[in-house]
Amino acid sequence: MSEHFDVLIIGAGLSGIGTACHLARECPGKRVGILERRQAIGGTWDLFRYPGIRSDSDMFSFGFKFRPWNELKVLADGPAIRQYVNDTAREYGVDRKIQFGLRTTAADWSSEQRCWTVTALHEASGETRSFRASFLVGATGYYNYDRGYLPHFPGVERFQGQCIHPQQWPENLDYRGKRVVVIGSGATAVTLVPAMAPEAAHVTMLQRSPSYIFSVPGYDKLSAVLRRFLPEKWVYAMARRRNILIQRWLYIAARRWPERVRGWLLAGVRKQLGDAADMRHFTPHYMPWDERLCAVPDGDLFRAIRSGKASVVTDEIETFTESGIRLKSGQELPADIIITATGLQVQTLGGAELRVDQQARPISSLMTYKAVMMQDLPNLAWIIGYTNAPWTLKADLASRYVCRLLQHMDARGLAVATPRAAESALENETIFGALRSGYVRRASGALPRQGRELPWRVLHHYERDTEMLLRQPIDDGVLEFLPARAAPAKAAVPLAA
Repeated sequence: MSEHFDVLIIGAGLSGIGTACHLARECPGKRVGILERRQAIGGTWDLFRYPGIRSDSDMFSFGFKFRPWNELKVLADGPAIRQYVNDTAREYGVDRKIQFGLRTTAADWSSEQRCWTVTALHEASGETRSFRASFLVGATGYYNYDRGYLPHFPGVERFQGQCIHPQQWPENLDYRGKRVVVIGSGATAVTLVPAMAPEAAHVTMLQRSPSYIFSVPGYDKLSAVLRRFLPEKWVYAMARRRNILIQRWLYIAARRWPERVRGWLLAGVRKQLGDAADMRHFTPHYMPWDERLCAVPDGDLFRAIRSGKASVVTDEIETFTESGIRLKSGQELPADIIITATGLQVQTLGGAELRVDQQARPISSLMTYKAVMMQDLPNLAWIIGYTNAPWTLKADLASRYVCRLLQHMDARGLAVATPRAAESALENETIFGALRSGYVRRASGALPRQGRELPWRVLHHYERDTEMLLRQPIDDGVLEFLPARAAPAKAAVPLAA
């Protein structure tokens, strides 16, 4: 017999725990289950254990709105975020709803039974288990947890030192006094370099092309002062609102006045490194927010470079050698440890196959509805955050929308909600829109699509999403609803003669 849930959530990371907490708050009568492949809560923040792992968004807006982050460190480290997610799950009792060690392999919708059957592999025992759910929520993020992106490097087998991808960081790696080369220029690389520099002999960040890097305060001094005079709740609300607005306006400015924002960002680098800075290493060939920006707290990357413990090299790899890397320019980079911070491998819904009435429904051929549900997939939500703002802002809105939808259906005796669209609405554009990061380009054929107009467009806009998901009517003429089936009538009992 399969366990049956009103709502089944796949994933116990930030998104899955957030969704479960919203359901506990707003739909307390629902029987909720959570399937998690790993043996711990936390998702990304449990998986990644490399030195310096931290958020790349400020914690006032990255934390859950319903459970404020009240510490004053702006970019929190991985262990602190993992603890925050665990504490949140425990406070709302959702930690007791999680079944660990289960990799979801398939989800099948039956129109006859009006429910999903989810198949999962218990990886420790090799046992296959099944679960039934009236409503399914995918909260697995958008990347492959098993492996990151690793391009082929010529001669890699010749290298005599350690070669490590940050997604599979070895426990207790000793890099004291070692020469380290970090391949990459994204958020992981700019985090690793200053974290490893104090103990390593030298850390080199080797990049094929630069990213935009800007410094943010490591400590929220304004909120620290305000907390002396105002209630903590007020200070949190003001800081959250302030930071959301700053991030939003920076993104809008970058799209509207790209050259000005580019100049401002590069001026910030010059200020950090001085007039002698070689700006070739910090001047991307693209405009701000064509790819994500990299934030560094209190300029820690620039400080490591100024100290001489770290350096940046912009070049292409010709080959790995026994003792390091030879570049196409002819330069040799000696290394004891090479870290391939080369990015993520995109994967949707944890790699699970979706079927409706035994027909496969590849997610790459479907549009997202309000960036929460999927075209022609009944009773299914996909919780995915922002790429141009803190992830949790959108994840929270999506979770609250799911609660609104379930409340609407319960109040009207409805059992099934399916977004329906005309074929002409589909466009050949992914849900990440204008973002041109490497992992987005590599995965363009695997990601859900966008439509020509709302509700099939992904807005990447917090205020407009708030209006669409929390204020506009649930029944918008696009969702197709089916009523709950009436209970079968009981057979009449014949009267005794």
